[in-house]
Amino acid sequence: MSRTDSITTERLLLRRWCEDDHEPFAEMMADAEFNRYMPGPFDRSESDAMIEQFEGNFEIDGFGMWALELPGKTPFIGCIGLTVPRTALPFCPCVEIGWRIAPRFWNHGYATEGALAALRFGFEQAELDEIVSFTVPDNLASCRVMEKIGLTYSHDFDHHGNLHVLYRVHRADVVS
Repeated sequence: MSRTDSITTERLLLRRWCEDDHEPFAEMMADAEFNRYMPGPFDRSESDAMIEQFEGNFEIDGFGMWALELPGKTPFIGCIGLTVPRTALPFCPCVEIGWRIAPRFWNHGYATEGALAALRFGFEQAELDEIVSFTVPDNLASCRVMEKIGLTYSHDFDHHGNLHVLYRVHRADVVS
C-alpha cells in the first residue's frame, strides 16, 4: 500500500497536521453551527486528541484525515480523509471517507473537491476495494457530497441510538 503525506487539487492542499492547526481545529470542533450533526461540541483536549488519533492512523493504516488548506489564502479550513472506524459498526471492517469543514468555508465545493482527491487516493494508491461514508439523514449537505463523489445510498442503521444513512462505492465502479 502506498502512503502519501499530501495531496494537491486545483484549489486545495490535503496535508499532514502541524502544531498551527490545533487552535483553528479546536475552534471548529467547539462551534455550535459546525456541530449541528455531530456529537459535539468538543473541548480543546478532545480536539487535540482527535488530531493525535488522525496522525496515528497514518502510521497504522497508511492514510488518515489530512488537514485541509487553501494554499496562499488560509492555512486551515478543515480536514478530509480516510479512516478505519475503531468502533463496532454493522458493516465493518471498512474504510470511511469523511470531511469536516469550518462553517465559513461551506458552500464553496471544498468538501467535494477534497473528498474526490481522497477517494482517488483510496482506490488508486491504497488499493482499497470499497469506501463508505455515513451521517444522520438530516445532514443533506453531506449526503449531497457523498452522491457527488460517486457513493450511493446503501441502507439505514443505528449508531449510538441515532438513525444514520450509509453510502458506499466499490473500486470496480469507479476505476476502469
